[in-house]
Amino acid sequence: MTDQHGDQPPRDQDRPGPYPGVFGGPAGAQPGPPPPNSGPGPYGDRPGPYGGSFGRQNPYSDLQTAPPKQVVIASVISFALGGLCLLLGVFSLTSAGEQIAETLTGSKGARSLVVGVVLACGVAYILPAVYLRKRRPWARIMLIVVAAFGIAGGTAALPGSIFGLALHVTLLVLMLQQPTKLWFSRR
Repeated sequence: MTDQHGDQPPRDQDRPGPYPGVFGGPAGAQPGPPPPNSGPGPYGDRPGPYGGSFGRQNPYSDLQTAPPKQVVIASVISFALGGLCLLLGVFSLTSAGEQIAETLTGSKGARSLVVGVVLACGVAYILPAVYLRKRRPWARIMLIVVAAFGIAGGTAALPGSIFGLALHVTLLVLMLQQPTKLWFSRR
């Protein structure tokens, strides 16, 4: 063999034999260290920076600035409900205010009360809608509380409030889903 390849010595010691140890390595050799980010992290069983299945990076890590679709949908629904509340408050200030107050409370004299409550509800919807996308945890908690009050009010006013009840249940479900929790926990 040295005639064909010049003066190089044969490389029999580098070649694996027919059954040389584990996966073609030299017999008796210990496996090397695992590749980076392939197993448990430095804190026991917690994954490294690329957790999840097949080493994909966590889509809700600190590097991601865009909110998940659950947060976007919830903020749009909340902003729309707040806009409707503000619109009802503006209509309550017009000549139709007495009729609106009578429909909502049963008394024509409760016009100022209706205006105040409706405007406060509008703020309670719009405020978390704005700060939800800015990743403020208090906005998520506030929207969960508002959705819970909406569900309670919707069940008390059944069957006329099925659509409102469905919107508030949707808000609550969106705020309690895993992508939303992960996005707010990774600040």
